[in-house]
Amino acid sequence: MTGNHRNTTITRRRALAVTGGTVAAGGLAVAGYQTAFADETTTAEATATASASATSGSACMTLMSSVTEGPYYLDGALVRKDITEGKSGVPLTLRLTVVDATDGCTPVPGAAVEIWHCDAWGYYSGYTTANPGGSAPAESEDGSTADDKTYLRGYQIANANGVVKFETIFPGWYTPRTCHIHVKVHTGGEKEDGTYEGGKVNYTGQFFFDDDIAQEIFTLEPYAQHSGSYTTLDNDMVYDGGGASSGLLTLKPVRKADPSKGYKGFLTLGVDPDAENTGAGSGGSGEGGTPPTGTPPSDAPSASASTAL
Repeated sequence: MTGNHRNTTITRRRALAVTGGTVAAGGLAVAGYQTAFADETTTAEATATASASATSGSACMTLMSSVTEGPYYLDGALVRKDITEGKSGVPLTLRLTVVDATDGCTPVPGAAVEIWHCDAWGYYSGYTTANPGGSAPAESEDGSTADDKTYLRGYQIANANGVVKFETIFPGWYTPRTCHIHVKVHTGGEKEDGTYEGGKVNYTGQFFFDDDIAQEIFTLEPYAQHSGSYTTLDNDMVYDGGGASSGLLTLKPVRKADPSKGYKGFLTLGVDPDAENTGAGSGGSGEGGTPPTGTPPSDAPSASASTAL
């Protein structure tokens, strides 16, 4: 099932250039289940695990090209583990490990991992008037402050093993994209006033979900209230079919017989801490297609400042 690819534009609350180029700046790959779930291991153990993976031919040593940050990025996300902010959906725990792909896949403590994604019906906080395509209920928030919400966005700072953990929900979908989560890895900054300031972005990418799992989730409430044509991985314009090295999460059900109880997802992010890529520059590799259509926020910039993907 694929969504319709149409040429439309959307104005943004903040005029950001989001036609992100293909830049070999950051990397993303799997270095193993043990590293991703290494909360209780020592730094030495985590380093040994990552190094063993690297010497055995792990893709961690190959930096993956960054992709666009997409049309729904907002700066100033909060540093917090639980980013749900009251949003309902199938629980998703993400455990991500940041390693230095240029230095034997050693952990990168202090790296800030930032994620953001849509809710169960395909809406992003900050852009709640943008139609996700198909047929979905109107976003629950209304009034002039609806687009000031910050749900499903946040940072976590990597521990000594390079590990971060997020509590969120399984994302929904919007036309014409497959189910995904956006991610940036920052280094060199610090937590300030509840958010992350300074430093630079080393990697901009996206996480993806197995089609069979996603489509099973979408039969559950509240996802089932969004009907229409869902884009599978094979037909997505960003996912390139590379599996974990292209951002495909490994998912473990909390309870095999009951997907509504949630999933645990893990992946290792191999980055170059000296590189920089925001995903917001010009270039040929972008999110492609069109973002959801709809009335822009009331304080959006003029059409001349809008970005079409």
